[in-house]
Amino acid sequence: MTYLFNGFRTLTTAILLIIAMSSNAYAMPKGDASKGELKTPSCRFCHGSNGIASQPNYPNLAGQQQQYLYDAMLAYTNDMRLGPMAGMMKGQLQNLNAQDLADIAAYYSAMK
Repeated sequence: MTYLFNGFRTLTTAILLIIAMSSNAYAMPKGDASKGELKTPSCRFCHGSNGIASQPNYPNLAGQQQQYLYDAMLAYTNDMRLGPMAGMMKGQLQNLNAQDLADIAAYYSAMK
């Protein structure tokens, strides 16, 4: 009987851990594109006022998937995205929180 109880407890713990670690547990906040527009002045210098970069070395942001943009910005802030512009991007994003990033991602993803 004790063996069954311990097995059930272990199974329950494993299921709870899987649920807690699922992508939905750490989902992006709901972004607001109108708020995102207000948070993009420094983005526009490189990525253009319409989300189309002025230089070929900078990516276009207009129409990109919202989750992708959010994940990319989060990766820069957490030093998980590397490259020649990573330091500059981290500096631009350092004062923004998760909601700010979601709003900016919503803004650029809404552009067509």
